Amino acid sequence: MMSMEYKMVIAVRKDLRLSSGKMAAQVAHAAVNCALASKKRKPEWFREWYEEGQKKVVVKVPGLGELFELKSTAEAEGLVTSLVVDAGLTELPPGTTTCLGIGPAPNGVVDKVTGHLGLM
Repeated sequence: MMSMEYKMVIAVRKDLRLSSGKMAAQVAHAAVNCALASKKRKPEWFREWYEEGQKKVVVKVPGLGELFELKSTAEAEGLVTSLVVDAGLTELPPGTTTCLGIGPAPNGVVDKVTGHLGLM
């Protein structure tokens, strides 16, 4: 098996108690947004990640404050990020920030920012 050198991490707010379907949709939004942004801004990282099989890891954060903190830290490290804000058509009020996509980027760079977070 080949070793994965690149990954994308999506951090989801635990306090929202999203249904699994809603969470899957929000995580997918973050992944697509990050992939598109990364293809433009970090084409080399995007290509490596894509060719390796597009590893994605979903982690949890307690709430909105931690999500914004994570975004700042990730951007300070030069990582692509994407905050997902829900339209409010199903489970959540309009404008609810649900998750944050980070990367794709080399594992070591992403882990500096998200390594302490537990898996969702």
